[in-house]
Amino acid sequence: MQFTKMQGLGNDYVYVDCTKKKLENASEVAVKVSDRHFGIGSDGLILINASSVADFEMEMYNADGSRGEMCGNGIRCVAKYVYDYGLTDQTHISVETLGGIKYLDLTVKEGRVRQVRVDMGRPMLCPTEIPVIANGESVIDMPIEVDGTEYRMTAVGMGNPHTVVFVEDVDGLEIEQIGPKFEHHPCFPNRVNTEFVKVLDRNTVKMRVWERGSGETLACGTGACAVAVACILNGLTENKVTVQLLGGDLLIEWNREADKVYMTGPAEVVFDGEVEL
Repeated sequence: MQFTKMQGLGNDYVYVDCTKKKLENASEVAVKVSDRHFGIGSDGLILINASSVADFEMEMYNADGSRGEMCGNGIRCVAKYVYDYGLTDQTHISVETLGGIKYLDLTVKEGRVRQVRVDMGRPMLCPTEIPVIANGESVIDMPIEVDGTEYRMTAVGMGNPHTVVFVEDVDGLEIEQIGPKFEHHPCFPNRVNTEFVKVLDRNTVKMRVWERGSGETLACGTGACAVAVACILNGLTENKVTVQLLGGDLLIEWNREADKVYMTGPAEVVFDGEVEL
């Protein structure tokens, strides 16, 4: 299998061009290639497919083989791949995902995509849309008991489910212990991605993320969007926020009049290769 390993802020995936030929057993392949000791090493597998409703389709699998609806860092890399590898010459493209069709603007320098701005669409706040088991029209600063401790969560859907928890010490957080407890908490029927956040000022926040099916990752684009929305809903930041992740920064803007979230950040090729399946 020919592949390209790419990363957005250290959130790395194995990418395969399937526009002409489908890949069989993608879930099993995702587990194999994601292994950092016996495989290529990645947070998952992303297939780039032809689409009847958009320019391309992004088919995403987590490192454990489970299907993911959407990946913010991953979709920026899809944009870079299709342009840099000659699948399109357009700098405004649409990509079909399980989380809906996303629209991307590519910044090109010297024939290569350097930065991508993604229209991530409407943040979902209704519990049944996210989904999260809760009463009311939204879940904002709501108590949740995890492993005997009460936290306050704000739940946001960005094509996939997120819960945002504000903490005083994000660096010293034992995320390997608490992350899985949130991921598998009974109030999240499809499991959940959890962002632990410290607000630095009205325009800057710092986060770490526990992604369902992958564990802690260096960055999560949809998670950064959920964090910005949660910060704004709780009155902690302005509508444009720099989100600091372990792998770097993303600029997130929630245009509340249009009810759209925009994410801007980099995408990089690590290497091309071939793997025996």
